[in-house]
Amino acid sequence: MQSTFGINPDDIIHISAKTGQGVENVLEAIITRIPPPISSANAPLKAFLFDSFYDRYRGVISLVNVQGGILRKGDKITSCHTRKKYEVTELGIMHPEEVPTNSLHAGQVGYIACNMKESSEGSAHIGDTLHRVGEPVDPLPGFQPAKAMVFAGIFPVESNDFPKLEESIKRLTLTDRSVTVQRESSSALGQGCRLGFLGTLHMDVFRQRLEDEYDANIIITAPTVPYKLIYRDNKEVFVSNPTEFPDTADSTCKVKEIQEPVVKASIIVPEDYFGDMMELCFSHRAEDLEHRYLDSGMSSSESSRIMLTCTIPLSEIVTNFFDQLKSRSSGFASFDYEDAGYRQSDLAKMSFLLNGNPVDALAIIVHRSGADALARVWVKKLHKVIPQQLFEVPIQAVIGKKVLARETLRAMRADVTAGLYGGHYERKMKHLENQKEGKRKMKKVGKVNLPQEAFFDILSNKS
Repeated sequence: MQSTFGINPDDIIHISAKTGQGVENVLEAIITRIPPPISSANAPLKAFLFDSFYDRYRGVISLVNVQGGILRKGDKITSCHTRKKYEVTELGIMHPEEVPTNSLHAGQVGYIACNMKESSEGSAHIGDTLHRVGEPVDPLPGFQPAKAMVFAGIFPVESNDFPKLEESIKRLTLTDRSVTVQRESSSALGQGCRLGFLGTLHMDVFRQRLEDEYDANIIITAPTVPYKLIYRDNKEVFVSNPTEFPDTADSTCKVKEIQEPVVKASIIVPEDYFGDMMELCFSHRAEDLEHRYLDSGMSSSESSRIMLTCTIPLSEIVTNFFDQLKSRSSGFASFDYEDAGYRQSDLAKMSFLLNGNPVDALAIIVHRSGADALARVWVKKLHKVIPQQLFEVPIQAVIGKKVLARETLRAMRADVTAGLYGGHYERKMKHLENQKEGKRKMKKVGKVNLPQEAFFDILSNKS
């Protein structure tokens, strides 16, 4: 525990929640180790907002820790971050349920209601500082607004269900304000929403809640991360939607540099799986790999554990990295990561053409080193799920004007020679040529419409 977490063993309190052993020591440690609040009732009001939740009748309820001054019912407060003003309509303490009071004094923790109807509209930013209107204070250090790092488009399987889906997303975001929501329209999938999440686990939980609590039947596009585009005039633009990603091979493109977010990853794994973990990290473009032994194994039958640290692009771990990690380590590996900024990378937008027409919902941003293999996988997958048409359909994966992979979907054919018995073979050839000419004309004007089921099969099992 000391080598893994850096905890001094002497500071660890032995406690059993089942038997009650050591509970007194924990309460004593809280009193001795945590310093009491240093504040004055005469000081200006300063309150730290550490949590919020939504009540259907009272709106957003904010949980605050009063650092200084006195907060009373009827006070007008404002946020250091948003500068929006609100009147305190109700306040109290959690004991552990809500107990209304007339005021909160310095050092107390309680709840306040300010008639906020949406947690995203006002001062319900976790970590923000609240103060009385007209009495500004210095904000508490360390506050940063929640920043979405994984983006995905969510579309209903049936286009008519979009209003219901949008209402379901809006209700869910009332209790999870770290999700960013933006309307999105796709020529292939129709109306939908583009959502931003804190990470892949956050996205999976939100999707599961949509399906379980609101019975939503949805399609989620391939998750992407925010890329940074640096133009020649040093202007910086963040792009998370592949359809907005520029074609860097175009001579008119003014993008000087493309950067992608990277993370500092830590993997703890038994020594027996160390080689597999190294191979997994290298295959996902990891750099600066380091490792150290955490222990030497408790017995001869147990292998020692290794902590592997590396810098890896965020885009590599938002798809199926965690599944491969668990598979290659037989479930013994644990994985954690933290933000490590941005790094220059050789990226490009891969588009997919059906009969020469691009499908915007399938566009993805890839690294050029793995573009060829990924293109072949996706093209073969499209070839399996797209239904046959009355004309031949070429399926292509392209970057710019360069075709990386191609599969051809053969046309459905009617047996036009079935009614011909006997006679010269030129009669059959004439019917076959007429059929071929008809399909050639049909290919010029024909349009391939991907059914929603095909999108669901492709995007629900990304590789």
